[in-house]
Amino acid sequence: MLQTAEILKIFQQHRGDAIVFPGRGGRHWTKITTQPNLDVPLGDPAMGGCASFAMGLALAQPHKKVVVFDSEGDLLMSLGILATIAEQQPKNFYHFLLDNECYATTGGQPVPNAKNVSYDVIARGAGYPHAFAYDNLESFAADIQSILSRPGPVFVAMKVVPEIENMPIGQRKSWRTRSREEVLKGLQKELGIMI
Repeated sequence: MLQTAEILKIFQQHRGDAIVFPGRGGRHWTKITTQPNLDVPLGDPAMGGCASFAMGLALAQPHKKVVVFDSEGDLLMSLGILATIAEQQPKNFYHFLLDNECYATTGGQPVPNAKNVSYDVIARGAGYPHAFAYDNLESFAADIQSILSRPGPVFVAMKVVPEIENMPIGQRKSWRTRSREEVLKGLQKELGIMI
């Protein structure tokens, strides 16, 4: 299994000027990002909404790569989004799945059939033209440049070590360093959108 922070460090080296929605990897991402105005660390729109939100960004900004770091718990809440993304075929969409086999943000409850689900196979079956799976950091590091050079939509499933949080959500220290308004203003400025 991989460490989420290590995956993100490797990805950061190849990010370019992609818009990144860090999703469940956000607490690590905010510590290593070098382009915060291209980050959309808004927290999670709703359980199951990460991929939908990121696809909307990709469709709205077709000339910018859009990368989402989703979780299998989120994806299972809305598996139909895979077929929708595949139908829309956003060439700039890169869907990374952090699969820790549990619902880590709500106490570590196991995800059903966690050890047997092949999310890359599901994505391919839904119509993603490119889908990969990794449980080894060296293989991922060797392939990341090739993955990001392919036209999207691209799906990458990665088995990660669970980082279970047991403190009630309202009592957790926030990893976000900017408000929603600051995030949106920074992204608008970076993209040249004046509202």
